[in-house]
Amino acid sequence: MIRKAIREDVSQLSVLMGELGYPTTIDEMEHRFSKINSNSLYNTQVAEKDGVIVGMIGMMLGFHYEKNENYVRIVALVVNSKYRRQGIGERLIEKVEEWAKEQGANRIVLNSGNRNERNDAHQFYIRQGFEGKATGFYKALS
Repeated sequence: MIRKAIREDVSQLSVLMGELGYPTTIDEMEHRFSKINSNSLYNTQVAEKDGVIVGMIGMMLGFHYEKNENYVRIVALVVNSKYRRQGIGERLIEKVEEWAKEQGANRIVLNSGNRNERNDAHQFYIRQGFEGKATGFYKALS
């Protein structure tokens, strides 16, 4: 079952952030989720199986400066490694597509790191119809 994330999911979301490669305490996740969940431009959905959160997808509505269209950015997507290859990721992507259309968006975008441990994720995105079209640049601020 795919449903909107609620505050009671925070402890399980912190576990999933670790699966994604970003170890996160429950307190940290609670702080993040509180900010995200209070912003209507964000939408967090979870995949639940037998009362356990086995996947999540976080998305946000964005606006272009150079075009009239809106887009939705997938900010986080993870499925617990024990539950992968069962169609959960595909259902989470379908939920993003549904929400994007409701928001009047005509495109879904995402970033994924260029690291070996992301190769399977990259192949998953390609199978879902995404194409690699950009190079990301990051600058840390002190």
